[in-house]
Amino acid sequence: MSIIIGIDPGTTTVWFAIMALEKNYREVLNYWIIETKPKEKLELKLVDIVNDLEEIIEKYKPTIAWVEKLFFTNNQKTWIDVAHARWAILQTLAKKWIHIYEFTPLQVKKWICGNWSANKLQVQKALKLILKMNELPKPDDAADAIAIAYIASLQKRLI
Repeated sequence: MSIIIGIDPGTTTVWFAIMALEKNYREVLNYWIIETKPKEKLELKLVDIVNDLEEIIEKYKPTIAWVEKLFFTNNQKTWIDVAHARWAILQTLAKKWIHIYEFTPLQVKKWICGNWSANKLQVQKALKLILKMNELPKPDDAADAIAIAYIASLQKRLI
């Protein structure tokens, strides 16, 4: 069995999804958020993210991680801060010898919905259908992390 962690990085919120894969059976084990204080200094946010990620790794013992890649935004400060958080996440995963792969947001939308320009609600509805969930995964960033883990589970290198 493979345990996959899907990560949608941020600084104030980082979404994680844990998925188990055994042959062609996939199950979302858990998904949740790491929240940091919005006004907190970036370096303290990074410490919180790393500490929480280490706890998640210890509990679920994932062997594979898929992390959403950044895309350029108009707000350079936000983009740079998220890049720092992403680096802290990648470093934490690498230090635990977890294999790291990446998807762009557009790749996630294309894989889940068949459409590069799918909106967040479309991704949520598609995941509910694909994974036979009782309700939409909420909020939409949680759906992003679940989608990343699900797409990762489809990769041939895992089966």
